[in-house]
Amino acid sequence: MIYIVEDDASIRELEQYALQTNQYTVRGFEDGASFWAAVRETVPDLVILDVMLPDEDGYQILGRLRETAATRTVPVIMVTAKTSEIDVVKGLDHGADDYLCKPFGIMEFISRVKAVLRRASTAPASTTTLRFGDITLDDVARTVTVDGEPVELTFKEYSLLHFFLEHPEEVLARERIMKAVWDTDDLLESRTIDMHVRTLRQKLGHAGDAICTVRKVGYKLSAKGTEAGEDA
Repeated sequence: MIYIVEDDASIRELEQYALQTNQYTVRGFEDGASFWAAVRETVPDLVILDVMLPDEDGYQILGRLRETAATRTVPVIMVTAKTSEIDVVKGLDHGADDYLCKPFGIMEFISRVKAVLRRASTAPASTTTLRFGDITLDDVARTVTVDGEPVELTFKEYSLLHFFLEHPEEVLARERIMKAVWDTDDLLESRTIDMHVRTLRQKLGHAGDAICTVRKVGYKLSAKGTEAGEDA
């Protein structure tokens, strides 16, 4: 079941028609209120979510989806006329799985839907709790603590830390990080990694020193921290 949240009836109907002709079961909603009423009855397999909506905007809906246990892992594609880099980053940071800018072609739309559903169906189950030094990540509660104190992270910061914790003491190339966390091979966007690592280090406090920059390669989570001699 795919849910579409789009207040423009013509766009919503076009998306529904395209998905239905590709054998998907679809329901459309013009606002957040009707969408949440449906979610309480049936959790969808995918949400196609517009940003500009009459009540809750798409970012607010996405945030609630990611904070709710029943919908935390439901994949979301944001569809919007907002095309600036900051808008795309904001959507991805809030936990969107993909971001499609209007106007878009129907073939591209269907291709994105298939790709996101395919990734969701093959995603491996994660370890419940990951620890490294003073850092503890609880994947069930979706919380991070340092020395027992809670640390508030964005969706992508959490995903980035999760990836580091899954591969301690391992040099992680930028290409590998981009593919695992952002699902892209586009290194033109690699500065996004640097921005997120910088804020992640700051939020983790002294524990953030464990995230080392490996010059010309990528990053490594190391117990030696910057003393490993690899930091740029």
